[in-house]
Amino acid sequence: MKSTRLALAIRLTTLAVIAAPATVFAGGFSLNEQSASAMGVANAGAAANPENASTAFFNPAGMSQLKGTNMSFGVAVLDIDAEAKRGSTSATDALGDPVKGSGGGDIAGLAVLPNFFMTHEVNDSIDVGFGIHAPYGLAADYDDDFSGRYFADKTELTAISFTPTIALNNGKGLSMGLGINIMYAEARLTKFQDIRAGFAAQTSDAEAPMLAENYEAAYGAPYSDVNGDDIAFNFRVGFLYELSDRTQFGLTAQTGTEFELKGDAEISGFPELQPSDVFVPVTKKEGASVPLAIPESITVGVRHQLNDSVTLLAGATYARWSRFEGLDVFSTEGDGGQISKALRRTGDQPLSHVTEKWQNTWQFNVGGIWQATPVWAFKAGYAWDESPVDEFVTARVPSSDRHWLTLGTQWKDAQSGWTVDAAVGTLLFTDDPKIDEFVYQYDTPSQKDPAARNSNYKGEYELDAWSASVQVSKAF
Repeated sequence: MKSTRLALAIRLTTLAVIAAPATVFAGGFSLNEQSASAMGVANAGAAANPENASTAFFNPAGMSQLKGTNMSFGVAVLDIDAEAKRGSTSATDALGDPVKGSGGGDIAGLAVLPNFFMTHEVNDSIDVGFGIHAPYGLAADYDDDFSGRYFADKTELTAISFTPTIALNNGKGLSMGLGINIMYAEARLTKFQDIRAGFAAQTSDAEAPMLAENYEAAYGAPYSDVNGDDIAFNFRVGFLYELSDRTQFGLTAQTGTEFELKGDAEISGFPELQPSDVFVPVTKKEGASVPLAIPESITVGVRHQLNDSVTLLAGATYARWSRFEGLDVFSTEGDGGQISKALRRTGDQPLSHVTEKWQNTWQFNVGGIWQATPVWAFKAGYAWDESPVDEFVTARVPSSDRHWLTLGTQWKDAQSGWTVDAAVGTLLFTDDPKIDEFVYQYDTPSQKDPAARNSNYKGEYELDAWSASVQVSKAF
């Protein structure tokens, strides 16, 4: 009887955190690397500077200033180094005992982001376009011996957008554009499971660590894995106004939407009591979904040609990241799923909750283009980029506000219509993010979950990043 109660306690406390691996999308997950021509000026004035077909993404109204058929394709490489400072990490398990382990190594790897855009002038008033690009993405992976492994291991988000667009102009300097983003996204998050609270519930805090260590020595620590995918839509509307031959203003706004990432929640190596009073590892699995909010945003831009050689650019973007208040994992099997039964979740109760409470953000950009010769141009840009993560910084993706510095160059052969852009950039983070992470309960999202007991992870991170991009464009 005692063993039966012990098995039930382990099930309840272990599965209580299966799908609550802290922030799956911390630090903001929008990607700036959509075009080498825009990256060279840190995306400054991108809403008002339609250099090539990538304007279908930045401001579809800009297609009205492109003649004939235009094609642009490129690739960006993004490398972020994120690593806990030596000696800064510490963690405790559910019983408050120290968790042995390392700082987790460099959690971010190299990302390759391709893009393709095409526009076509139907007549003097109508242009149409199409784009394929990666608007959102995230990847992080800790070493298996990471001391905070009960909070985070792998975090992955991959998204691709198919964007048909149309632009209309009145022939008097005013253009309007509309685009539809058809986005496919898939995500995965994993972590190791702490089973000590389950043993402590029916034995004692003194005996529980030994029981858990014996089990983990024989079978390894239980491991949770949540994955899902979905398709979502949102809209982008843009305006472009030519104030004079040298100055024009652009404005573009994007609607918010939400992914409903559906897939499976699974925990492997889960200790289950057999009739022989021996615990053996089993796998618990259940259909699950994770809502993911995509924020509304609005961007303004200005382009001013100072003289025949120098063009100045500026812009700003406001994003409503506060829509992302929490990360919840819901069962898609109702009350009958294996995990729901074990957790005794009913009705609309989520399997897990992680408090996010992200903040709305601003990004400000300035840049310039020097047309050194009819063939060669050189670019530079600066952006101030706020991070939406504020109070609830987690081990998933630690982040902070940053400066973005970029340089670019452009080769253009007007006779053949070929243009090649190249750009490099670096991110300078203003702070070393400090993490003091607990597991919060779903019904009071800013309070610690009693089932998690004394679980905690602390760390301070060093961040730096660089990016490079190449783009080839052709006007027909």
